[in-house]
Amino acid sequence: MKSGVFTVLFADKSFEEMLDYVKAAGLEAVEIGTGGYPGNAHCDIDALLEDESLRQEYLKKVHDRGLIISAFSCHGNPIDPNEAFAKESVEALEKTIKLASLMDVPVVNGFSGTAGDHDGAKLPNWPVAPWPAEYSDILEWQWEEKLIPCWKKIGKLAEEHNVKIGIELHGGFLVHSPHTMLRLREATSPAIGANLDPSHLWWQGIDPVAAIKILGKAGALHHFHAKDTYLDQDNINMHGLLDMQPYSEVQSRAWSFRSVGCGHSMQEWSDMISALRTYGYDYVVSIEHEDPIMSINEGFQRAVDNVNSVLIREEPAEMWWA
Repeated sequence: MKSGVFTVLFADKSFEEMLDYVKAAGLEAVEIGTGGYPGNAHCDIDALLEDESLRQEYLKKVHDRGLIISAFSCHGNPIDPNEAFAKESVEALEKTIKLASLMDVPVVNGFSGTAGDHDGAKLPNWPVAPWPAEYSDILEWQWEEKLIPCWKKIGKLAEEHNVKIGIELHGGFLVHSPHTMLRLREATSPAIGANLDPSHLWWQGIDPVAAIKILGKAGALHHFHAKDTYLDQDNINMHGLLDMQPYSEVQSRAWSFRSVGCGHSMQEWSDMISALRTYGYDYVVSIEHEDPIMSINEGFQRAVDNVNSVLIREEPAEMWWA
């Protein structure tokens, strides 16, 4: 395994400065934003698609520092009822898949998206209860009419370019759990799998180790994000897990994202790393920093130290004792 970082938190640095900072911090991989919500501060996708020499120069800067690109990421909403944003999200995905293929980057990460509740809707609608029955009807319409048709096309493109898609299981989007991940994969393409981020599983009450087992057995673990979540039981009792307070309201929120090891014990993180190895994932553990009570530098370095302390880097030895 290798340790890496989703570099959007260093958008204020130049590409070279970012790479130097990541290398000095003790990491081996970068995950780079190409559009959508994360932006594309370190990747001019159109320029790179058009110019092979520019692509080679770009990769040389990465490889000369002993780093790899674990994934390109373009988290948008490809089925947003806002047609302009949906088109922008799909185009970013398509371009990113083509660029990943040209640059031997094996994974493209993103969100599944969420549709509206009918063709004339103006905003996304995320149903979270089966009753009243309208919610169930909306959900099936979203899947059958919007989500599956969209991802069949994207999955086919990914297959043609030998690229895997890592969908982040994120609340607010139709794919947010192991079940919804596997349902979409079965209905579309084996190129589609998970960019598993345990921080979004914890607040839904999903055990990340169990999720790793489920998705690993299905061959659907394509990438992994290292981000923690602190659950405040007193605030859960007040607001529930579907807490709509802004992330900035840390004192009263039911849960908050934290740097690795600041929400759950390192034993739990070690258990996740062991489960990844056991169930077939031996790729990059990519740090995502969204801690509201720590600086970028401190929260990032805390995550680096903690991830590196539990990562399994070497191949397992033969069982000489058995």
